[in-house]
Amino acid sequence: MKVLIADKFEKVGVDGLKELGCEVVHNPDVPADELAAMLAQVEPEVLIVRGKRVSGEALKAGTQLGLVIRAGAGVDSIDVKTASSLGVFVANCPGKNAIAVAELVMGLICSCDRRIPDQTADLRAGKWNKKEYSKARGLHGRTLGIVGLGQIGTLILKRAQAFGMKVVSWSRNLTLDQAEELGIGYCATPIEVARLSDIVTINIRGDKDTANFVNAEFLDVMKPGAYLINTSRGTVIDEAALLAAIEKKGIRAGLDVYQGEPGSPVAEFKSELAQHRNVYGTHHIGASTDEAQIAIAHEAVRIMSCYVANHTVLNCINRHAGTHATHVLSVRHRNKPGVLSHVFKALADESLNVEEVENINYHGAEATCAKVHVVGRPKDETLDRIRTGNDNIISVKLLTIR
Repeated sequence: MKVLIADKFEKVGVDGLKELGCEVVHNPDVPADELAAMLAQVEPEVLIVRGKRVSGEALKAGTQLGLVIRAGAGVDSIDVKTASSLGVFVANCPGKNAIAVAELVMGLICSCDRRIPDQTADLRAGKWNKKEYSKARGLHGRTLGIVGLGQIGTLILKRAQAFGMKVVSWSRNLTLDQAEELGIGYCATPIEVARLSDIVTINIRGDKDTANFVNAEFLDVMKPGAYLINTSRGTVIDEAALLAAIEKKGIRAGLDVYQGEPGSPVAEFKSELAQHRNVYGTHHIGASTDEAQIAIAHEAVRIMSCYVANHTVLNCINRHAGTHATHVLSVRHRNKPGVLSHVFKALADESLNVEEVENINYHGAEATCAKVHVVGRPKDETLDRIRTGNDNIISVKLLTIR
């Protein structure tokens, strides 16, 4: 199986893929706008990327492509809609970079409070200004608000408590009882987090439902001079509203992500927000520690090992969760060739679409049960044709599911 790795990827991962018998082509420096040409040239069955954008054009150029693995958690850099329309699976490596991101969050909080980047810049320029930089609030006893208490948020919580900070949180599935068990304050809404906190960290997924999640209303209730940390996705913040809040309320921001980020690891990037004096920014490197990348590489190899063995896709994010099927046809049969083709032919002749098929072998593999999810009810004569048209059919049952 041929694999194209179009991003930086740990050697342990490359070696692991080769041990699986994969033919590996590793070109980490290919620009995002040249990925389509490379896919057309290499013709891989699997594409692995880290942060590089995978456009619909690129996916269409990969005519042999069956799987895209995002060596990280978020998949907003991949045109998942086009991938799904082409029958290309998309998988990710969730949770493997959580520690790295939580560590960066704490670093950004400290940077906002002690203005470490500014101090470093002045020292490198030969300036000594202890009088100015002695002005800091400190973190002990301050309230940290965590919006999104998933794997990353939970790790931030533990680190904040080690700093002696109070913590409040809102998360979609967080309950009052769970908050009490964690020793934190429960907030019914994100706005309540913004109102109560000295520092707010945003740790939610980036998609159409969370676009501009942090908006003017959210920022208006934040305390004057509060800190806002975002390591999730640039799209979750209304950047114009944040710039206004920085100017009006003295908000400081620690940002690792921005709207309109370059698709390549090295590029020009002009951003009014990123260049503001009250913004302490990094280059979307939340997951970029050796520890995190090795863990992600191992996870990518684990995904590949299943895909090579039986085309099972672990961590698949674009398998349709629902179904249009109205009936399940349960066909018990002897494990012989031609049975399923007989069943499918009968259904096709009635123009009934098959949504999913599960084929379960019984012990000894002499008999099998095929569960065929069908859109529409087969006619009685079609069911009789299936029962009687192949000597290896044992029984046929029809279950209505909607």
